[in-house]
Amino acid sequence: MEKKETLAIDMRNITIRFPGVLANDNVNLTLKKGEIHALLGENGAGKSTLMNCLAGINRPNSGEIWVEGKQYNFSSPKDSIKAGIGMVHQHFMLVPTQTVAENILLGLDGVGFFMNMKKFEQEIRELADQYSLHVDPEAYIWQLSVGEQQRVEILKMLYRGANILIMDEPTAVLAPQEIEGLMETLRAMTKRGKSIIFISHKLNEVKSIADRVTVLRKGKMSAEGLPMDDMDRKKLAQLMVGRNVIFMISKDEKEPGEIVLQVDGVSATNKRGVPALRNISLNVRAGEILGIAGVSGNGQSELAEVITGLRDCTGSIQVNGVEVANQPPLTAIQQGVSHVPEDRNKVGSSPNLSITENTILKDYRDDPIGDGWKINFEKATTRAEKLKESYDILAPNVETMARKLSGGNLQKVILAREITNQPKLMIAVQPTRGLDIGAIESIQRLLLEQRQNGTAILLISEELDELMSLSDRLSVIHDGKIMGTIEDTENASIEEIGLMMTGEISK
Repeated sequence: MEKKETLAIDMRNITIRFPGVLANDNVNLTLKKGEIHALLGENGAGKSTLMNCLAGINRPNSGEIWVEGKQYNFSSPKDSIKAGIGMVHQHFMLVPTQTVAENILLGLDGVGFFMNMKKFEQEIRELADQYSLHVDPEAYIWQLSVGEQQRVEILKMLYRGANILIMDEPTAVLAPQEIEGLMETLRAMTKRGKSIIFISHKLNEVKSIADRVTVLRKGKMSAEGLPMDDMDRKKLAQLMVGRNVIFMISKDEKEPGEIVLQVDGVSATNKRGVPALRNISLNVRAGEILGIAGVSGNGQSELAEVITGLRDCTGSIQVNGVEVANQPPLTAIQQGVSHVPEDRNKVGSSPNLSITENTILKDYRDDPIGDGWKINFEKATTRAEKLKESYDILAPNVETMARKLSGGNLQKVILAREITNQPKLMIAVQPTRGLDIGAIESIQRLLLEQRQNGTAILLISEELDELMSLSDRLSVIHDGKIMGTIEDTENASIEEIGLMMTGEISK
């Protein structure tokens, strides 16, 4: 009789309920030793809930968790770590002012009060060499690139003895070369017997790295442990959203018009007073999308803020010839500037206001919504209902509070508000970040429609595929400087863009 293989992870009939929500409904997940298993699903499908259960953050209402053939009932993340499970979160949990070694040792049992740092640093070096996670144990976190910081997070889990790693959107903040380096590291880890659960919305990466895939849709399994060899992007997307998805949205030819946005010699500091923009110059024409590519934290947010009046700067910013630099946000709004901010919850919307109230935040002073003294809520509600229908905003009614909407539906509310007054210039920052593949398709179509209507669009995104697909021209930003502008995005070199994103070359 053939001996049954012991699985690294065997999650059986996991059901997790929150008040009013069935987050996981009898979900199964098996992870074989030495494999990479992809976990896919739309926003709200239950992926994070399931993984938080495995990481000891959530407790299931019913079901069983088996690790290496032994059943566990995790009551805390510490229990999960003791069982050999480590979770590398999308947003790193590192202390910038401490060294790599200090971050890895932080909170570790048995280290002692007086530490022989040279001994620990040598152990970390050997572990890093073993898995090709090259990073200096004596370097401070603030000195490291984003890719290097991610290596520290992985080393932290390996140093604690993790045999099973949960990677949550591990490539979201990496440049192309860093992504390839991570993939090589993960393959090396599985060759040494580690097992990995890989959560991502980038289907090309999932297809290239994973051995099997489990897909969740609305808390239930639409696929359980299927071999990745039998999958393609189209099948994966269909399993996730329940319909066919168009990946490459066709972009019509359009001759750009006059310059709408002109930025000349703009510099600015970030919230800590450190230089974030260094002598930036660029322009965007009517009916054109200028993409801004860069690794997160290289001045993209500050660029959007100086244009929209949210941050002071030096230099000149003109919209249709009118100076808007260092002016109140209302000045930019009056010149026809719309803004889809990076943080849709805290900046882009007011969570405790209704859909109707959120759609009038920019024009409540103006006819027909307002007359300077009072708001005509009847007209505001009528318009909100039309926007809800035309933008396919899924909510019970327009009195629903913004905080009760999914990320995709909240983004549609913001876009509806920003588009309804026919803007001359749109500043769109990470407009599809964190959205599922169906919502991404919908929002990209809206951006292309605005381009066709003659709106000038500055598209700031960390999704290189999105930028290449939508942009007419592409500028690359690194350390607050424009490293170069690519005029022909259709024939652009991904390798060249990646080198500019990491500051290796400029053009």
